[in-house]
Amino acid sequence: MATFNHLLLVWSLLPLVLGYPFIPPTCYTKVLSMAQEVTQWAAYLKWDPQTTYCMAHMPQLHLDVHNACVMYKMRDYISLVEGLRQRRCAYTREVKKMGDTLRQLFIFMSEKCHGDLVFTSYDCAALER
Repeated sequence: MATFNHLLLVWSLLPLVLGYPFIPPTCYTKVLSMAQEVTQWAAYLKWDPQTTYCMAHMPQLHLDVHNACVMYKMRDYISLVEGLRQRRCAYTREVKKMGDTLRQLFIFMSEKCHGDLVFTSYDCAALER
């Protein structure tokens, strides 16, 4: 009977052990990963041969989710990307997807994760680097 109990314990703990690195995403981790993704994506689009003619005049995008100025920066960058589409300059799939992801991040930060985020600084110059 003791062997059966040990075997049952092993079989019940096996899925937990195999799935150990799984940490359920929180709103904060989702925002961090999305901000890093959008920052890298904007840098890539700025130098990609297909989109360099559209993105060359765009400012560098650096998103620090701990800086309170990031909301203003994202809103300005979203309007700039929409301006690209109005000039029929950036109808590429990558630019549209980056703009949609940035808008989604803005909505997450302003509405869904509003209570989970803590801004530790208010330094707008740090986002302009």
